[in-house]
Amino acid sequence: FFFFFFDISCYSPPPPPLFFLLLFFRFLACRWDDELQVLADSLPGQMQGTLPVLHMLPAPKFVPPSTHYISPVYKTSARAGVLSTTGHSTNFVVPCHLPSVQHPDYWISKGAALLCQLDD
Repeated sequence: FFFFFFDISCYSPPPPPLFFLLLFFRFLACRWDDELQVLADSLPGQMQGTLPVLHMLPAPKFVPPSTHYISPVYKTSARAGVLSTTGHSTNFVVPCHLPSVQHPDYWISKGAALLCQLDD
């Protein structure tokens, strides 16, 4: 998938007959920098951040840039689930390619991930 990020304040839905699902994700161990449009460190005292509206566009043979962090998207913060018959966790949703100034290893060591829901 190729990912587009939208500013929700100026977003207008695509014309019919396109189907479009808005997903609102929460960051864990990082945040989204609106000015630079990249993944950034969390602000002091901030546990979670919000990702802008995300449009996932299917693209054949898409290869993300090496500067992108391939963030896992989980249903819950448990990061664990039962292995399904496909070998994937039932808590895992999809990988999400996020632009970053930092090397992807930096975000891996922080355990950065996207969540569909918080524990609150």
